[in-house]
Amino acid sequence: MSDHSLSVTDHSRDSAGLHYVYPVVSRRAGGVSIGINLNPNNACNWRCLYCQVPDLTRGTAPPVDLVLLEKELSGFLHELQHGDFMQRVPPEARRINDIAISGNGEPTSAQEFGEVIELIGRHKPAELKLVLITNGSLMQRDNVQQGLRRMAQLNGEVWFKLDRASEAAIARINDAKMTMDKVRQNLSIAVACCPNTWLQTCWFALDGRAPDAQDEDDYLAFLEGMVRAGIRPRGVLLYGLARVSWQEEAPRLSTLPETVLERFAARIRLLGLDVRVTA
Repeated sequence: MSDHSLSVTDHSRDSAGLHYVYPVVSRRAGGVSIGINLNPNNACNWRCLYCQVPDLTRGTAPPVDLVLLEKELSGFLHELQHGDFMQRVPPEARRINDIAISGNGEPTSAQEFGEVIELIGRHKPAELKLVLITNGSLMQRDNVQQGLRRMAQLNGEVWFKLDRASEAAIARINDAKMTMDKVRQNLSIAVACCPNTWLQTCWFALDGRAPDAQDEDDYLAFLEGMVRAGIRPRGVLLYGLARVSWQEEAPRLSTLPETVLERFAARIRLLGLDVRVTA
């Protein structure tokens, strides 16, 4: 394996020299996250302005080599627990926090998604958390729902992307066509299959301007409607930009002061939801 040192600003997918498995020092998790990249072809059905994947293309995950994935995951778990890999990690983060299914595109686009969850379940220590980081757009698929239900049995949680809550804003920030009715349906499925579902929301400035009052109001109205309908996510992971975007809009993006994020978080908390802020 590479001797590349790890930090919270470097989420290199090849730092362990493996095809599917890579380590991340996660600022939100506070430790080492074992990443599972089901999109080594850099293909996604969305194109978020802040995405740090170079050469991102529209598409889906290629077929998953389940034998290779299992070999890499079991071997890397052993290396983290019994080898010297942790010496490359900052001392304050030398703990295994979770296994995170994320990577260079939308992981639920993999046809083998349900089988991947079963595979992880065979090797994951019981106390270790399993996280799916998803844009939530493919929740209607049977294999995705099967995987989410299994995740719920494996100390799993879903981080469901909701950066903005209007069709126009989703098109602008995520370069995706989604109606809010569809987002509502998808989130309902995620919560039903895996009750430990969090919303993950990236809040940043575009062309020097923070999200405006309408963006906040749309977001809050959407959440209020979900809560009123009895569809309650576990909470909101509200975070700012941490790494450089590789998209053409990168020069137009900038971070916001933590006070701006905290002010928005306070409005969300009034709905009775937990909010965790990472500036």
